[in-house]
Amino acid sequence: MSHITNYGVIGCGMMGQEHLRNIALLPETRVAAIFEPDAHMAAESLKFASEAKLVDSVEALLSVEELDCILIASPNFRHVEQLEALAAQRPLPVLVEKPLFTDPAHVARLEAFRAAYPAPVWVAMEYRYMPPVATLLSEADTATGGIKMLTIREHRFPFLEKVGDWNRFNRYTGGTFVEKCCHFFDLMRLTLKSEPVRVLASGGMDVNHLDETYAGETPDILDNGYVIVDFANGARAMLELCMFAEGARYQEEISAVGPKGKIEALVPGPGRFWPAHLGEPPVPQVIVSPRDPKGPEMREIPVDPTLLEAGDHNGSTFYQHKGFLELVRGERDVAEVSLEDGKMAVLMGMAAQLSMKEHRAVEIAELL
Repeated sequence: MSHITNYGVIGCGMMGQEHLRNIALLPETRVAAIFEPDAHMAAESLKFASEAKLVDSVEALLSVEELDCILIASPNFRHVEQLEALAAQRPLPVLVEKPLFTDPAHVARLEAFRAAYPAPVWVAMEYRYMPPVATLLSEADTATGGIKMLTIREHRFPFLEKVGDWNRFNRYTGGTFVEKCCHFFDLMRLTLKSEPVRVLASGGMDVNHLDETYAGETPDILDNGYVIVDFANGARAMLELCMFAEGARYQEEISAVGPKGKIEALVPGPGRFWPAHLGEPPVPQVIVSPRDPKGPEMREIPVDPTLLEAGDHNGSTFYQHKGFLELVRGERDVAEVSLEDGKMAVLMGMAAQLSMKEHRAVEIAELL
């Protein structure tokens, strides 16, 4: 392999371009080829990857000789078929965006892919790498004495507009609690070091997208809900999602509580959405609150402004690529976020959606 790592990129919409901006910040990397069927997005992507060759199919992309790895940042429902295309033509190391899949029928295909694919696969779970979240992850057990309750609240803006409006319909996204929340279900498993057993959820579509139509069809994506998850080790976790709460100071608030105390991470939303008249955007915080002696300790966890400028995810996309490149370059042995992690996060989201639809608790075993 040359000392320059060459990426092939499948999908350069909004998230794909965030990846391009972050790849450009990493030493000795370049984007060699891009497959993006939307002409406007393809042209935009060349602003961040000027040397890239634009190609017209996944097959053409995989024929570009100098590629060392692949990034898949296409619409959710395409991920499995594109992984299969890699397996059939050229199994390179791949970083694939979340959610890993959108349809329960994909599970068997994914297992067949996993059994046969010879190269490493890393599932893109950016929230793990946000500096305040990473701080909480590293300190949670000490601060809490063993987590009994984990709460994740995301109060944020509605879904943005995307190419062809694919993110307005469950059949393309997998549903809001798969598309938007698989990040949080991944964090639950990671933080609690345990597997989910059952899910009880309530949610709805109450404010957003009600007056939108696309080709005569009204969107069916949910915009709010609560999800409670019981874990095998006896801990429990809750997610609270509201997608019409962009007026909040912080977008994500995560708290973990145990017999010794509580630790919280407060994460602001994208800086570009913070109103200029309010001054500087909020800085991420971690707060540790012991029970004895009482005395909450608040720390600011600032993020490098260059990284904030490069994306909407608090610098995490950069740190994720840094780890992925170590994998591609043989400096680490395994992907930090495995296909199993990606699969379980989606199944938890699917269980939540099923629970909301059928008004009952759903055992994870039902989906396995």
